[in-house]
Amino acid sequence: MAKDASFDIYSTVDMQEVDNAVNQTNKEIGQRYDFKGSVSKVEIEGEGLKILADDDYKLRSVVEILKAKMINRKVPVKNLNFEKAEAASGGTLRQLVKVQNGIEQEKAKAIVKDIKGLGLKVQAQIMEDQVRVTGKNRDDLQAVIQSLKAKDYGVELLFGNYR
Repeated sequence: MAKDASFDIYSTVDMQEVDNAVNQTNKEIGQRYDFKGSVSKVEIEGEGLKILADDDYKLRSVVEILKAKMINRKVPVKNLNFEKAEAASGGTLRQLVKVQNGIEQEKAKAIVKDIKGLGLKVQAQIMEDQVRVTGKNRDDLQAVIQSLKAKDYGVELLFGNYR
């Protein structure tokens, strides 16, 4: 009897790399001429970020700088959920960004549904903020991985613990 093979589908963000990207963003904002005399900055707030800027143009610029720094530090930008910008004190704009760690229940259910729709002999089970896929045939597991990589679930999917 062959032993079942399995792997985990998860999504995680290294908060130390996020902190480094935020520090690099703030440093670049301080050095750029178009931000001279501006109150623009990015701060870490709990499990998210807060972006402050003078106006809409500077807010978009700060977001682009932040995204570039995140990409350079290999932080998945898909896991950043940008909320709507709102007015803050002193005529500035504030935008909150949620950093998503783990797979939400709704997305996990969609992943399990897609796996079952493949018609392969594998089982998918939701375990808190990740999904475990098991099956007897490793080729079926590889097919599941390739299928999930081709789809977009709004978060960066990582595949690990393959055995």
